[in-house]
Amino acid sequence: MKNSLQVGLLLAVALAVPAFAQTSSTTDQPAATSTTAADQSTTSSTGASGKPALQPDTHEGFWGKMNPFARKKYVQRQTQPIRDRVNELDELTSANSKMIKDVDSRAQEGVRLASTKANEADQHAIEAGNKAQLAQQTATQANTRLSTVEQVVGNIDQYKAATQTEIRFRPGQSVLSQNAKTALDEMATPLKTQRGYIIEVQGFSSGRGQAAIATSQKMADSVVRYLVLNHEIPVYRIFVVGMGNAPAASADEQGKTKRISGGRVEISLLKNDLEQLASTSSAPAPATQDQQAPPK
Repeated sequence: MKNSLQVGLLLAVALAVPAFAQTSSTTDQPAATSTTAADQSTTSSTGASGKPALQPDTHEGFWGKMNPFARKKYVQRQTQPIRDRVNELDELTSANSKMIKDVDSRAQEGVRLASTKANEADQHAIEAGNKAQLAQQTATQANTRLSTVEQVVGNIDQYKAATQTEIRFRPGQSVLSQNAKTALDEMATPLKTQRGYIIEVQGFSSGRGQAAIATSQKMADSVVRYLVLNHEIPVYRIFVVGMGNAPAASADEQGKTKRISGGRVEISLLKNDLEQLASTSSAPAPATQDQQAPPK
């Protein structure tokens, strides 16, 4: 009888404890709810994902408080928000990494473009400097040549004797001998590449009057004919005159002019400064820096 009574008391206590726990949990729930609201108001700040911080689940029930060992579903239910938030943070981190890489690549591209533009500007500056230097050299050359041209033009009619050749003829003849042709070849051969010269041909003959003048003219004409036909000397560069029996320009020791028997022709080569101008203009211009640089 005592045993049955003890068993009944134990059952009564076991049945009373859940009811007491239920009433205590219901009475404590408003306070816990107010505490939770206060915690939420104090933790209303958002995290990195822009969402409020996670709050622990305080409603566990009687068996959750009484059972010292957590159940598998309970643990999963408690850790699921954490896993979701961790995954969300991973996605945010990946997105931020992509944005950082994008910004870095854009910055590097901007630096590269700026460097390229700077190099192009330097190249343009170097080319402009070279062109300015070339223009200065060209202006200096033009000024020098202008001075030379002014000097030449000023002395265009100032001819100076370069060489003088004398051809002898036998009395009464106007045919050139072999020695005369050789002397004319030596004088006229270099003239093919020259400019700014004239040839003065003067014929002298013994005798008197018009006969001497005619003979001296024939001898001078034979010399001119040889120069024009054999050496292609332009006719406009040759001045011919028959002097007849005029006295020679040279004088003897006593200062008296003398007449020479037989016939002779004096050929004088006269030059001005046009040859100097031609040599200056034909000189090669200095090579520019672009021409000196090897091809790339």
